[in-house]
Amino acid sequence: MKKKRDEDFKLLGARIRQMRQVRGLSQEQLALEAGLDRSYVGGVERGERNITFNSLCRIARALKTDVATLSSGLPETHI
Repeated sequence: MKKKRDEDFKLLGARIRQMRQVRGLSQEQLALEAGLDRSYVGGVERGERNITFNSLCRIARALKTDVATLSSGLPETHI
């Protein structure tokens, strides 16, 4: 189960990175807009951080999108 969850975090992180790059933002700029630390944003993009819902909402707002768009197409995880 942990391996599956890790893969989900990597997919989400890749989506965030892609959207950030399309919008022409650096990690530093995204972090500033979202009120997060740059190293945290980098860890999220690499799938190394267990992102909280609050942080995901902040990143979505900074990217001018919503959580549903960020997570669209990701595999469902069952608790």
